[in-house]
Amino acid sequence: MPSPARSSLEGSLMKYASIPARGIGGGHAKPDLRIALAGQANVGKSVIFNQLTGLHQHIANWPGTTVDKAEGTLYYKGLIMEVIDLPGIYSLTHLSIEEKISRDYIAREKPDIVVNVVDATALERHLIFTLQLLELERPLVLVLNMMDLAEKYGIEIDVDALREELGVPVVMTIATRGRGVAQILDAAIELHRTGYSPKKIRYGKEVEERIERLEAALGEIDLLYPRRWIALKLLEKDEEIWDLVRERNPRVIELASELITELEIIHGHDSSIIIANERACIASQIARRCIRIVKPRKPTLGDRFDEIATHPILGYILAAIIFAGLFSIVFGVGGAIAEIFEEYLSEIMRDAWVHVLGVTPISEVGWSAIESILFLLGLAIPYILPLYFLTFLLENWGYLA
Repeated sequence: MPSPARSSLEGSLMKYASIPARGIGGGHAKPDLRIALAGQANVGKSVIFNQLTGLHQHIANWPGTTVDKAEGTLYYKGLIMEVIDLPGIYSLTHLSIEEKISRDYIAREKPDIVVNVVDATALERHLIFTLQLLELERPLVLVLNMMDLAEKYGIEIDVDALREELGVPVVMTIATRGRGVAQILDAAIELHRTGYSPKKIRYGKEVEERIERLEAALGEIDLLYPRRWIALKLLEKDEEIWDLVRERNPRVIELASELITELEIIHGHDSSIIIANERACIASQIARRCIRIVKPRKPTLGDRFDEIATHPILGYILAAIIFAGLFSIVFGVGGAIAEIFEEYLSEIMRDAWVHVLGVTPISEVGWSAIESILFLLGLAIPYILPLYFLTFLLENWGYLA
């Protein structure tokens, strides 16, 4: 398997250092290319963002939210580029504020290029999200990150076959070492220069027939989204899209309801599950055609844990055990910390307070206020800290992903 070429970060990418990150000549320079980084959590997306923008980045909040908005500027091959690091998400189904932010930015702000960063060691799982991005019909570059781990695990990816299957440029990277990062920009520039013809993701016959009927019914309704994508989201019962379409043409909603009922009668499942399953099957087929295991490895303890965690019955039992253990630890450790907090810290602070201010009516009033604050902190902090620490561990182990 060919290794990604090392990018010349010290050379070509560092040329942007002479250009202010937020504009030229004191103003806001209009970028020649706007790039949005999209992908799931823990795929190295932010590492790539930092490799590209360095110190020339700006962190704020997305309008009306507390979600971080990271954007940066770089200068590469004569072009000023703006890079947006979208929140790490697992789908575009609008179930969370992060998903809404990402899909609205891609569909409505229309960045010139969407760079989809995926974990090369779990390509099939990540391709499900890639297919959803393709359905938004924005120019897309697929980045296979963590290629060093893929090679270590004996995973060989046929990049040419993957490029043919998806109809998009594919770049291999090892972001932690800076390898392949410059090639992302090269692919983005080339795609922007040559133009983009989106490849249609074909679902099963029953789904496709109903997508086509909804597309025809939508006519020229302008919702800033592709018509096929709107039709698909109507079949998936996306509440936001239903509301948008209902405002413009209620008859389309009536038709969508009829088509959903037909689809659910045929398959015996909820329409959103039908489409999600078909999308997963497409991702699986693509992965089988593009991935080869050249050095099978023995199942690790982590692999066996994953099997149990995703089992339809044992998974729930494991979850109950894990969360029961989690709360036992939280209350056990928290109780011990609270006891220390109450017995020792309060006494130490009381002695220090008296030593500094003495025993006077004013100091006693002040101490009463501080004692109330300490009491509240003693109730919350001892339990919150171990809870955050344990959930952090579970997230990093991938259990809460």
